[in-house]
Amino acid sequence: MEVQLNTLFVVTRGATVRADHLTLKVVVEKVTKLTVPIHQLDGVAAFGGVHVTPAAMALCAEHNVAVSFLTEAGRLVARVDAPGSGNVLLRREQFRAADSETIRTALAKAFVAGKIHNARNLLLRAAREAAAADQPPLSAAAARLGDSLPNVGAAETADAARGYEGDAARVYFEVFHHLVRQDRESFAPKGRTRRPPLDRMNALLSFLYGMLRHDCAAALQAAGLDPSVGFLHVDRPGRPGLALDLMEEFRPLIADRVALALVNRQQVNAAGFTIRDGGGVEMSDATRRTVIAEYQKRKRDEVTHPTLGQTCTVSRLWFLQARILARVLRGDLPVYVPCLLKN
Repeated sequence: MEVQLNTLFVVTRGATVRADHLTLKVVVEKVTKLTVPIHQLDGVAAFGGVHVTPAAMALCAEHNVAVSFLTEAGRLVARVDAPGSGNVLLRREQFRAADSETIRTALAKAFVAGKIHNARNLLLRAAREAAAADQPPLSAAAARLGDSLPNVGAAETADAARGYEGDAARVYFEVFHHLVRQDRESFAPKGRTRRPPLDRMNALLSFLYGMLRHDCAAALQAAGLDPSVGFLHVDRPGRPGLALDLMEEFRPLIADRVALALVNRQQVNAAGFTIRDGGGVEMSDATRRTVIAEYQKRKRDEVTHPTLGQTCTVSRLWFLQARILARVLRGDLPVYVPCLLKN
């Protein structure tokens, strides 16, 4: 367990998060491993078999610290926020926009275009650095993604935008194994699998997507929006639809890049994964800690926001995008522009 950028990550099986006056304590087998003042936290992420006591949850609620419960693979199970959090007027505008086919389609197209654009840039960069045998398929896939962008822009419904997103994802993951430069036999994925992930790379991606979803939900909450009511992702009980929308443009920029860096720099290895009965793959506690550390390191990188022209850390990008989205929903901005960075 560790605190990274004001979020307490607890990944140790059997750990308990307890309240002690104005601090949170992480206890493992009756031994206190970490103590954190509540005012230093924006969120708590509990993975797998981690218990958060009612007193700890009450302390978090009193201080507007969101608690997210995730599976060991990183899939969000539940998120607990303080009562009355958010901006009711902004959320009313959000709900009206979600019921508008015109607005829903425009935002869905923007989220899909951002994801495809950033995925294309990742493939182009990889093609420049790849071995000769890997360059043609990566370049060809990048060209196909580029060709799909005008179709996304011309989509007349949100369903059409979802169709183009699905097609682009298939093109992207068909060549993803060409991005793996070390121990390809162990880490080359066979497409995208989840619930459970069926290979080591998909286990890495699912875990990273879970953390990214947590961060995007926190950013939306901070902007006064409801993370559950999305535009690209249809409403479903327990699904943070808008958080899934927002994270689309950041999947290639953040999660995919971190997963590939971990493998290609040999910071993780095949021994850190276990194949369970039924074919599901799980990471060891040590591997999860390594992944969290690398994810947080990436979030500390400084970049220039492409729309605002401001220098900021990567960790601020989704907060800025959430605020841009809020201004669009209020009518202060005409269109939502996704975050388009060169990898």
